[in-house]
Amino acid sequence: MLTSKFSSCSNIYTFILLFLLLNIISLCSSIILPTTLILPVTKDSSTLQYITVIGQRTPLIPVNFTVHLGGASLLVDCESGYNSSTYKPVLCESKQCSFAKAEYNACGSFCLSKPRPGCNNNTCHTLDGNPIIDTYTGVELAEDVLAIGSKPVVLVSQPKFIFTCIRSFIMTHLAKGVTGIAGFGHNSTISIPNQLASLDSKFTNKFGICLSSSTRSSGVIFIGSTPYYVYNPMIDISKNLVYTPLVKNTFTTSKFSEYHVKVSSIRIAGKNVPLNKTLLSIKQGLGGTRISTTTAFTILHTTIYDAVKTAFINALPKNVTIVEPPTKQFGLCFSSKNIRNTNVGPDVPVIDIVFHKKSAFWRIYGTNSVVQVNKDVMCLAFVGQDQTRAPSIEIGGYQLEENLLIFDLIEKKIGFSSSLKLQQTSCSKYEKTS
Repeated sequence: MLTSKFSSCSNIYTFILLFLLLNIISLCSSIILPTTLILPVTKDSSTLQYITVIGQRTPLIPVNFTVHLGGASLLVDCESGYNSSTYKPVLCESKQCSFAKAEYNACGSFCLSKPRPGCNNNTCHTLDGNPIIDTYTGVELAEDVLAIGSKPVVLVSQPKFIFTCIRSFIMTHLAKGVTGIAGFGHNSTISIPNQLASLDSKFTNKFGICLSSSTRSSGVIFIGSTPYYVYNPMIDISKNLVYTPLVKNTFTTSKFSEYHVKVSSIRIAGKNVPLNKTLLSIKQGLGGTRISTTTAFTILHTTIYDAVKTAFINALPKNVTIVEPPTKQFGLCFSSKNIRNTNVGPDVPVIDIVFHKKSAFWRIYGTNSVVQVNKDVMCLAFVGQDQTRAPSIEIGGYQLEENLLIFDLIEKKIGFSSSLKLQQTSCSKYEKTS
């Protein structure tokens, strides 16, 4: 959702309503936290990033943020146009610095210019950065007014929400109009869900994410306790999910708040794909499986990708023709002439991601497994890449769309849904299009 351009009348209406409510909140000294907040999330057509709007500063303004599932904080570009009368840097050895558990508790006293947001001496620093360009640096911790949430739940205003300030050159390759990154990481005290939960005991360390596949309508992030309703208030989409535990990645990096799960196998059309199982475990911070909202399509280690590609080809109907990929992004494409459409997308082989036990699996249907690149050609929506410095599997946004994921940060587990289950309560139906 960008402040400069909107893809539909409904988005304009949502933004105007949000802006008005944010300004109403700024007149209030305190508001009781509800048990669940709702954040509309839009998909940017150019970058395929997922964007949400959060109010910040005094006077209060709406700020566009790229959603980063594994981000450690609310990261803001403080160098370009950050003006606020309530901005306060977090001082070294302060309670706020201790609460944030800043890496190395670094104390910054090297700002040579006039004090400004992001550049103050004797301030608490931590490590954070931009996952889109995989660049991280020391950033200043600060406090300011925050207003978060949208209809039908009242907005929440917090006068001293801790966030991180970063320089503009790090915030490149973000969607147009975006000046921040909204972090939902599990192992950070100052990520959005964890920090909100610390402000009021009624506000639980739990959130759900349901991304829309459309750039013309909104998905949603729920922050707080269930039930979660999409579009129809009589339908709770948080029921009957399959849960799997989070896997610890003890290797100390700036990505310590990312979400890792244990994948034991991959099935295509009901048959196990022969994989190098050693790649499925985390060793010294490498390997394993990570879930990401800043990666557009699922990335597989080249050996895993080759095995998945072969199994997918073998499971395709015999009358489907393999074609040369029209784009270098994908490695397997085929004619869509003989592929029929179903209520769960193109009728292609079903892919199962099997977790810690065989009964816990996530089924990926055609709507999330293939992408129509032109009128006559479909491609497998997975990318093969040398993953020597990254997880062997990184589940990207395209595979998450129209599915509900619930992250329980207290019990350290993640709940998954199936595309089939959510076809009647699609994430894109959270907000009507015009």
